Amino acid sequence: MKFFIDTANLDQIREAQDLGVLDGVTTNPSLMAKEGISGDNAVKAHYKAICNIVDGDVSAEVIATDFDGIVREGESLAELHDNIVVKVPMIRDGVKAIRYFSDRGIRTNCTLVFSPGQALLAAKAGATYVSPFIGRIDDISSDGLQLIEKMRLIYDNYGFESQILAASVRHTMHVIECAEIGADVMTGPLSAILGLLNHPLTDIGLEKFLADHRGSK
Repeated sequence: MKFFIDTANLDQIREAQDLGVLDGVTTNPSLMAKEGISGDNAVKAHYKAICNIVDGDVSAEVIATDFDGIVREGESLAELHDNIVVKVPMIRDGVKAIRYFSDRGIRTNCTLVFSPGQALLAAKAGATYVSPFIGRIDDISSDGLQLIEKMRLIYDNYGFESQILAASVRHTMHVIECAEIGADVMTGPLSAILGLLNHPLTDIGLEKFLADHRGSK
């Protein structure tokens, strides 16, 4: 499973990259705003800065919601760096734009997916990544992981090449559960990735080894 980090914070991206397990980055206008990044030129410069840190794919989101606007923004974003994947919303014109981009070799990430039907449309249109928002589904007392299970079944049934990118991952157990049911990628906060390091028996065992080493001197 690929590990993406969902942030626009360069320090967090560097920390995840230094850990040696980072495969890419996802971000969005809200995360950009959180870092004080606004304005078209500043946003594009920030995407370039992210691409200079990370070896893998970097999802850059369009703001337009009409076909012509999505295409115009997406082509502009794709020109920034070879690592850029154009992030497109799951709407009618978004699906049309994904097909347009796919036919021209521009990679895409279909975002804001909440149902198997939406996931099927995105794959049919040729999306590189399809992003079910599992945390937001959990927020309305439904099961986000169940959506990933259904997507996995559908994609495997028909040999779709779109990768399931589990988005809105909130915590470390989400990461484990996504891996168990076959998500191709997960994107979440740095804390969810670092949480995989933690186990009390590791801490106890290490302390015992160190104590025995000190006692043997």
